[in-house]
Amino acid sequence: MPKRPPLSSSSEIMDAIVRGACRDPFNILGPHRVDEDYVRIQAFLPNADSVMVVNTLTNRDAGRLTRVHAAGFFAGLFRAPDGRFPYRFRLSQRQWKWDLEDPYRFPPVLGELDLSRIAKGQNWEIYHCLGAHPFTIDATQGTLFCVLAPQASRVSVVGDFNDWDGRRNPMRLRDPFGVWEIFMPGIVTGAFYKFEIIGRYGEYLLKADPYARYSQKPPETASIVWHSEEFVWHDEEWITNRRKINALDAPMAIYEVHLGSWRRNPDDPNRLLSYLELADELIEHVKKLGFTHIELMPLAEHPFTGSWGYQPIGLFSPTSRYGTPDQLRAFIDRCHQENIGVILDWVPGHFPKDPHGLGNFDGSFLYEHTDHRKNWHQDWKTLIYNYGRAEVQNFLIANALYWILFFHIDGLRVDAVASMLHLDYSRNDGEWLPNEHGGNENLEAIDFIRKLNIKIDEKGLGAITIAEESHSWPQVTFPVQEGGLGFRYKWNLGWMHDILNYLAMDPFFRSNNHDMVTFGLVYAFNESFVLVLSHDEVVHLKKSLLGKMHGDRWQQFAHLRLLYGFMYAHPGKKLLFMGGEFAQEREWNHDVSLDWHLLEDNLHAGVQQLLGDLNRLYTATPALYQQDRLPNGFQWIESNDRERSIFAFARYGHQSSQFVIIACNFTPVPREKYRIGVPQGGLYLERINTDATVYGGTGMGNYGRVMADSKPWNEWSHSLELNLPPLAVIILEPASGKNEP
Repeated sequence: MPKRPPLSSSSEIMDAIVRGACRDPFNILGPHRVDEDYVRIQAFLPNADSVMVVNTLTNRDAGRLTRVHAAGFFAGLFRAPDGRFPYRFRLSQRQWKWDLEDPYRFPPVLGELDLSRIAKGQNWEIYHCLGAHPFTIDATQGTLFCVLAPQASRVSVVGDFNDWDGRRNPMRLRDPFGVWEIFMPGIVTGAFYKFEIIGRYGEYLLKADPYARYSQKPPETASIVWHSEEFVWHDEEWITNRRKINALDAPMAIYEVHLGSWRRNPDDPNRLLSYLELADELIEHVKKLGFTHIELMPLAEHPFTGSWGYQPIGLFSPTSRYGTPDQLRAFIDRCHQENIGVILDWVPGHFPKDPHGLGNFDGSFLYEHTDHRKNWHQDWKTLIYNYGRAEVQNFLIANALYWILFFHIDGLRVDAVASMLHLDYSRNDGEWLPNEHGGNENLEAIDFIRKLNIKIDEKGLGAITIAEESHSWPQVTFPVQEGGLGFRYKWNLGWMHDILNYLAMDPFFRSNNHDMVTFGLVYAFNESFVLVLSHDEVVHLKKSLLGKMHGDRWQQFAHLRLLYGFMYAHPGKKLLFMGGEFAQEREWNHDVSLDWHLLEDNLHAGVQQLLGDLNRLYTATPALYQQDRLPNGFQWIESNDRERSIFAFARYGHQSSQFVIIACNFTPVPREKYRIGVPQGGLYLERINTDATVYGGTGMGNYGRVMADSKPWNEWSHSLELNLPPLAVIILEPASGKNEP
């Protein structure tokens, strides 16, 4: 008669399981054949008084496990001569009974090819592998949990389903790839979880999932199992046409929004509007004003609301402050159906040091740089990614593609690019580490940015990237193959600072600062620019846009209308932060709604009407957008009238017959019969006059039209005699109708 095998493993092995110190739990727990007749099943179930094994093929009791360790380690031997023994547990505790599938009876899931690509940092769809994914094995539904933690001694998935006890469900290490995985039967969408990690030096860490698709609403920090593959999109036509929509010769007027403070319910001002509510209200507002794109401040989950999203932890997790990932998808889908593009602010430059985040993730410098001179952002007190590590580049590039492919984002505005490019950014001598050539360029970050833009160009279906780069780095928007960084657009922060400083100045002194207006045209065609009046200019202590303008109340409004007219006439795409469209008077506060009641005032309502009219004229007039990047799309008519602070210029479309004339009076003094040259004679229509009474101005102008005569002026064959209103911009178009798109 064959000798019966021992009932359980050695006491040392059981002790390791009970203490949560076993690096290879799948070698101990679950079913293991001990000879040709018997299978040993072992389980650590500390909340059970007794454990029955149920054969799932016959749905009958197959026998009871024996408690062999007081802490709750159970073991049993079962005859299984045919080698098949599928089972589940039936647990009892006092009067309670429940069934439980054993995660340790299931085989590994991730394939060698996926694991190899993860280890090499070349899996651009890594979000399909790592994270939490609802999954089915042999008709058993559950969730596959996978995480990269190559320096960890042990990793467990913890949640309500195991009382947050890291000893209960230690994961399988897929050596040598550094990936840990476990299939947890019965865990479905909505379950809260984290990873409990024992680091390389024995420290215990409790971490949110870097690849979580959804997260608890802050201040809670757990990841949430989420599955949204079944969402049905309705924007096929938009995606098909996206390359044309985002093209350099297409119009782009962007409305920048912080969703939490755009608008709130007056009856419940502490409640944030949901993605679905915003789909109704925000989209209608943007359509009414004629913007082509919405730019959303960062939506990746972030613990501190006061960071506005710029200190994210859950890069793959849309913030739950406004609803679920599918509700965000529905918002974006609605935008596309209404012909509105969606740009997302994206933050690959740094991350916060919150203990549940990426810092010291597996007890090592997995995501952040190892050298303190490169891993700490002194301005924001955050950690900096190690761009020289392949796994980090993979993480960030895959995340960018995830937002584009899963959420149909049309563009990523990459935050704080200057801080990424410069090793000495905001650092004193001796506080930074030069590169291998002795310079201050972050060669690893440059390599990452170029790879990012190459991959988005390859896989992003026409999506684009926009750089917030403030240090005049060369060729930011040039193709990578030409030595550039590969962005489509760059924020023009120099233009913004110059024009705001100029308009804050007493007009009496503007004649001595004439170049603050003309200088922007010296470099306007060196890059592909977006002219920005962003949230950064209206935050605490910086005043609102209206508050920055010089003069009394009437002059401030006139200056603001002048600013908007000049921006829409100037080469470059356009961006305006919310509230600017109706002249918000106070600085932006992320904790409260915009002051929509101001629209009851005619001056505020006039500014909003002007913005709508400017957007409609802009998008209908090729001369105002087709040649933003090309010098032959712009021509000065008058740039030297310092004494009167008057500027005039022409903008051209692809066809020379497509042009408009712009004249700007930057003083409060009306100028009658002011003559400027024009390319041709005939009737010109006054398409925009920012001093019109309907906008809150004096109504001075040219009665909507003016005839060019054959009198030469400077180098021009014809000329116009104009009435230039005070602090105003007028935009004139030949009446020939040749400016149609």
